[in-house]
Amino acid sequence: MSTVTVLALVITVVLRLFVAEAFYVPSESMYDTLTKDDRILAEKISYLHRDVDRGDIIVFKDPDNWLNEAEAQPGTLRRIGEFVGILPRTGEGHLVKRVIGIGGDRVICCNKQGLITVNGIPLDEREYLLKDAKPSEVPFNVLVPAGHLWVMGDNRADSADSRAHMGGPGGGFVPVENVVGRACCVIWPSDRMTMLRPPDTFKKPGLKK
Repeated sequence: MSTVTVLALVITVVLRLFVAEAFYVPSESMYDTLTKDDRILAEKISYLHRDVDRGDIIVFKDPDNWLNEAEAQPGTLRRIGEFVGILPRTGEGHLVKRVIGIGGDRVICCNKQGLITVNGIPLDEREYLLKDAKPSEVPFNVLVPAGHLWVMGDNRADSADSRAHMGGPGGGFVPVENVVGRACCVIWPSDRMTMLRPPDTFKKPGLKK
């Protein structure tokens, strides 16, 4: 292997570890914001100068065996390709969800209008939920612990997110330390290339504590 090739691989690994990393979307849980096998870029720079915020779409490490073993483990050759950055990561124990609540938030489903509320403020989720989809068929009332997140898929009827793990060891909350990066854009296929920005509903006055 030539010196140039080695140097290129080292640079690629460093970029993957500290700047940005490509991932395959493993399921339809974020449909139709993201769909299965979309390739997304998870950038890591934002979280060097700000905290994870509501509305962010994040890639995070499986906190409490949310994925089964078959979903979490790629083959050896695939793992090597992913590590050096020449292949996007598949599942490998990572998930993609939207942050609904951060540490200290009271997140409730649902109010009399059928909307999820965060600190008493209702969320207008029509910007990213499927048409006529309910915010959640599962009721909940949670206080997000400090240093943790409450996450949900945009495809609420087909997303094993925080709601599905409320009875598990972590109570359905994702430790902030498990966050790999913020999904900033879809990079492939070409007809789905787009930037991913937090919806307007998370900018409502009074939502932030």
